[in-house]
Amino acid sequence: MERASKELISNLKKQKREKSLLFLDNVKIIKDALPHINVKLILTTVETLPFDVGDIKVYKTDAKTIEMLADTVTPQGVLCVAEFKKQDKAVPNGNFLVLDTLQDPGNVGTLIRTSVACDFGAVFLVDCVHVTNPKLIRSSVGAVFNQKIYEMSKEEFIKFATLNNLPLAKCDMNGENIFTKKFEKPIGIVVGNEGQGVSEEISKLSKISLSIPMKGNIESLNAGVSGSIIMYQIAKENLI
Repeated sequence: MERASKELISNLKKQKREKSLLFLDNVKIIKDALPHINVKLILTTVETLPFDVGDIKVYKTDAKTIEMLADTVTPQGVLCVAEFKKQDKAVPNGNFLVLDTLQDPGNVGTLIRTSVACDFGAVFLVDCVHVTNPKLIRSSVGAVFNQKIYEMSKEEFIKFATLNNLPLAKCDMNGENIFTKKFEKPIGIVVGNEGQGVSEEISKLSKISLSIPMKGNIESLNAGVSGSIIMYQIAKENLI
């Protein structure tokens, strides 16, 4: 294990500013991510890493450098620098999730995590916050590395959905009660932007509208909460 040079650290600082690489500083997330990312190198303050890295280059450095490059306040002494592996889009063969212009990384991370828990086979991020956003990765607790994620523009998604006749159901407060709705075939759940809801263009592709009944004069729930409730309701028979 050789010492990280000043030149190496300077180059990493530049790449972090450019947001061209992932900088993972949570040991559990790094372990889960290793099979799904292209690791460039690992920086560490410890002598022995808590996981096997094979022939990945590992550099020793100090805690101050780790803190400077990490995204969390209290990093765990290990920093993995990597590229996210983009996946070729494919037509889902089961339930899937479509996130329409969501911008809150916490909501997106939560929904991706729930999609994995509910066995939804893919997530389409349509003009959303980027999948490599540090807060998104942390809020998904690494689930982004265990899910098929396709980042697309709205125009690309509309073309893809139309060409492949994707079955879509949008979340809408005027839709059918999700707790009384039955699904005999796989469906794609569309969760819209935090403030504007599902866009008009994607609404036109949605043959079904779904809602969550509520009391107490509450009109809507947080996007991460509502999308998760609907996914669990659809998947419940396979989870019991």
